[in-house]
Amino acid sequence: MWEPQLATCAERGWRVIAPHFRGFGASRSDPNGTDLVPVGSDARPTTDDYAGDVIDLLDALHVHEAVVVGLSMGSYVAFAILRLAARYVHGLVLADTRPQADTAEVVESRKRMAQLAREHGVRAIADEMLPKLLGETTRRERPDVAATIRSLAMSNTPEALAAALGALMQRPDSTPLLASIHVPTLVIVGEEDGVTPPPIAEEMSKAIAGSQLAIIPRAGHISNLENTNAFNEALTQFLDHRI
Repeated sequence: MWEPQLATCAERGWRVIAPHFRGFGASRSDPNGTDLVPVGSDARPTTDDYAGDVIDLLDALHVHEAVVVGLSMGSYVAFAILRLAARYVHGLVLADTRPQADTAEVVESRKRMAQLAREHGVRAIADEMLPKLLGETTRRERPDVAATIRSLAMSNTPEALAAALGALMQRPDSTPLLASIHVPTLVIVGEEDGVTPPPIAEEMSKAIAGSQLAIIPRAGHISNLENTNAFNEALTQFLDHRI
């Protein structure tokens, strides 16, 4: 998911760590080979569990502070890192996200989606969700990007997706946390993001003292892939001048 950003950061000599959350990609099992989200499991990791995994990884790599970048669910995990171990966070990028907890309506929708994943597999989730995640421009003009994002979605297991949906609907409200953020912060949002639209990003940015806001044109909820050049420009300018 972050490959276009990895290349740009490497050109500047920045060290970048892009971990999979448990159950996704190469993090489907622990070092002993035990499935982290096994088939048929009712295990429900939380965003705090995902954050704890990231903190453990930073400790293992002897990284004492980092700029934490999260998009969508990744930003929910970033909020959890701030709650659990803010000392690691030297800077913050919150992309295409919201601080609020899920409403009752959204919780019911996530439950339905988790059941859909278990009963009909990842393809059913991709078919339903991708049109909502992608911006109008991507859907109309960028079939290559849409295909890439679909491929990323299809690489996951139904169990991992169902577990992540459970974590999302249980996460706490992070709105009270915003006023306590005192590290350089960039809020990014796709201009065409229908899931966490620009007004939510603007409100969040106003609540974080001194933060910057970047609205990515011609991009929806996956703004780093839908308009990579604009996203990378916003990210590198922020890191060059604020970190």
